[in-house]
Amino acid sequence: MTSQSGRSVVLGEVEVIRVVEWQGPFVPASRLVPEAGSEVWRENEDWLAPHHWEPRSDLAVLTLQSWVLRSGGLTVLVDTGLGNGRERPGPAAFGGLRSDLPGALERAGVRPQDVDVVVNTHLHGDHVGGNTVLGAGGERVPAFPNARYLVPAADDAHYGPGGGWAGGVREDDRVIYEDCVAPLHRAGQAELWDGAHRIDEHLALEPAPGHTPGSCVLRLASGDDRAVFVGDLVHSPVQVLRPACNSCFCADPGQAAASRRRILERAADENELLFPAHFGGAGAVEVRRAGDGFAPGEWGAAR
Repeated sequence: MTSQSGRSVVLGEVEVIRVVEWQGPFVPASRLVPEAGSEVWRENEDWLAPHHWEPRSDLAVLTLQSWVLRSGGLTVLVDTGLGNGRERPGPAAFGGLRSDLPGALERAGVRPQDVDVVVNTHLHGDHVGGNTVLGAGGERVPAFPNARYLVPAADDAHYGPGGGWAGGVREDDRVIYEDCVAPLHRAGQAELWDGAHRIDEHLALEPAPGHTPGSCVLRLASGDDRAVFVGDLVHSPVQVLRPACNSCFCADPGQAAASRRRILERAADENELLFPAHFGGAGAVEVRRAGDGFAPGEWGAAR
């Protein structure tokens, strides 16, 4: 697979830059979207392979990526990836990852001090790992010194110490919060939001709970162009075909499925380009209605 990191597109007055941290085979398809069934993968092999699925190994293929949006003089970073050298419980591919996300951002023309806003679509470790870096004294400090970090209040309450680090549901919740989120609070750079939050005239956040209590989407509306950055609301294109099917990582399956259908309906009806956090290939896709469900339309950011 060829990385498309650094590719950009202009939607209305907003430039969107894709920055890839990692991509490759991840977990068995049946584990990633357990409710989907094996037949949906086989029936769509002609376009799921090789960027979303490896038929021979039956492994789902995922990408870890961030999106940079240049809008109205602001540089907005959507999610910060897994982070470099973080030892985490979980998939072996993510243990002590040695990526070059900071270098990839710089090659895309984005220095840490240039970022004005960081959006965490939710507080899972592969979306907040690059929030912080080691400071001179060995403590964790914000990686983007001039940025406001927009953190969903519901996730902060759930994953923070007040919520018992999600009640211990995920082994690494405490570690992730303490080294990726708590330092933002200490530095006065965390901004909690709830209900809705407008960043500027083109960009707005809204809740899409279920994957986590505070998971959200970022909507882009500029000129005639529309897009929606959906984080982990959709892990695989299979969930576009079957929106009732959750990933194995969804905290509240019923709520996640309802949020997914609502977002896909609007994307189809309003011609919003869908930017998920983990799609390989072109990384973004148009959504079309297909009977009572949906189907992928044109791939990529070109309109």
